Amino acid sequence: MKNGTIQIYSGEGHGKSPAALGRAIQTACHGEYVVIIQFLKGKGLAESEFVKRLEPEIKIFRFEKSSEDFIDLPEERKAEECQNIRNGLNFAKKVMYTGECSLLILDEVLGLVDNGIITVDELRSLLSVKPDEMDIIMTGITLNDDVCLLADEVTRVETMQFKKWE
Repeated sequence: MKNGTIQIYSGEGHGKSPAALGRAIQTACHGEYVVIIQFLKGKGLAESEFVKRLEPEIKIFRFEKSSEDFIDLPEERKAEECQNIRNGLNFAKKVMYTGECSLLILDEVLGLVDNGIITVDELRSLLSVKPDEMDIIMTGITLNDDVCLLADEVTRVETMQFKKWE
């Protein structure tokens, strides 16, 4: 039995979520199951017909109701969305308790810490129920030392712009 890891894909650039999705496809190709929970993604991928064809090996969930950016919401809708987000975190905990997948991706969960929706301690508490054999990938833009200490491996994704040849 393998020992699961906690990985973080972070950085200002594009590519964190696609890298996590690539890992999901690799995992599914080995006959294992993947659960992806998206946070702060607007509409996200959960409603995509293409993504539905990846089931049952890869399942994507989104608990937020709004398709608008969280930061742009009025305070009352933010409070409502915070409850929806907490429902998503509780679902993540259930997935870990039941061990229903080999890979759990918490897409943009670091943004929850950035926006003050959860604390690093709450994230630590969530991760504490991870089964030994499960891998977890967390994505997000901002990274701090306390969050880094939760992971076995941190990958920094950087987008570089190059001048095209003319």
